[in-house]
Amino acid sequence: MRRVRKPTAYWDYIKVEELLALQGGLEATDQGLGNDEVLFITIHQIDELWFKLVLRELISVRNLFASPQVPEQALASAARGIQRMSLLFHHISAHFAVMETMTTRDYLAFRDKLNPASGFQSGQLREVELLFGLGDADRIPLGHEKSYMMALRNHDGTPSSASKRVEARLKDTPTLRDAISEWLYRTPIQGSVPGDTGDAAKVGAFIDAYSAAHARSARDAMELGRQAALTPDDEKRLDERYTKEIDGARAFLKGDDAPEAERARVSRIRAALVFIESYRELPLLSWPRAIIDGIVSLEQAFVIFRQRHARMVERVIGRRTGTGGSAGVDYLDQTALRYRIFRDVWAVRTILVREAVLPPLENAGFYGFVTPGPPSQA
Repeated sequence: MRRVRKPTAYWDYIKVEELLALQGGLEATDQGLGNDEVLFITIHQIDELWFKLVLRELISVRNLFASPQVPEQALASAARGIQRMSLLFHHISAHFAVMETMTTRDYLAFRDKLNPASGFQSGQLREVELLFGLGDADRIPLGHEKSYMMALRNHDGTPSSASKRVEARLKDTPTLRDAISEWLYRTPIQGSVPGDTGDAAKVGAFIDAYSAAHARSARDAMELGRQAALTPDDEKRLDERYTKEIDGARAFLKGDDAPEAERARVSRIRAALVFIESYRELPLLSWPRAIIDGIVSLEQAFVIFRQRHARMVERVIGRRTGTGGSAGVDYLDQTALRYRIFRDVWAVRTILVREAVLPPLENAGFYGFVTPGPPSQA
């Protein structure tokens, strides 16, 4: 006998009544709460739902790039997932404008209920940071705790839902940054891939040629700047500035800032970034370039989210100590400045040159579309 499915209703599928019953905060319902407190609770609940969606996309994209072989046809889906995460962070940032409809007095009417709770205790936001690749050494202490994990535990030190969530995520590797770096490391440069005979020499030759092109471009810019210099001191400053830029570009591509054991790997990854950006019109590089540009947009959206959060907090409560004992706005400003994950992807933009001066491309056919063979005569 065929089972007949009950017709679906919107309110059942979305769980509308259950959802609308969750804005009471510390109370059983929201009936006795002021509009400002219900607004505060609702916006943070919406943020947590957005974080849930970010995590789902982040895991999917990470898993793709963690594969030993990343199919070219899968990059379009990855680019879409990265774009979706960027848009989600833009939507979260937009919520701060609604929060700013509260005055300082409005917020102070219920702020004491929050102590010592803090938005820092959002386990999902910590998960996002971990999956992106934010390491323990990069973290800024919130307040009196010795570890950010302590702030995620219950006040008696026992594990909380947030701490359990984050502890599980700590074991979930690789991070997106590591997975993207591994993918970039395998990028064919001048038609050569890791493991090919002479790959290191081929990559080194490209770095030398590109560094020379960058140096010529910088010197041309320096000559133009000298024409506008007003004093010999101005010319000296220009010379020093451009010389530093030229030397810095070469050192960056050589990986001189990395530990010696990692230098060759870091150098190849950075060369791959330059190669993808420089020859982006090649069919095989067009989607990788879209991925790299998407990563920039994603981190930019995340940074804007942090900056927008800080300005909202400053507007509503000034620079007083945060409810969780943090430095408040000062702490939020520091996270926006220091919590940067994809630093090399951003740094490459400093050394890109115009198309006309790029080194000649070798083995261009390697980067073209694959022509299908004749149909089988079976």
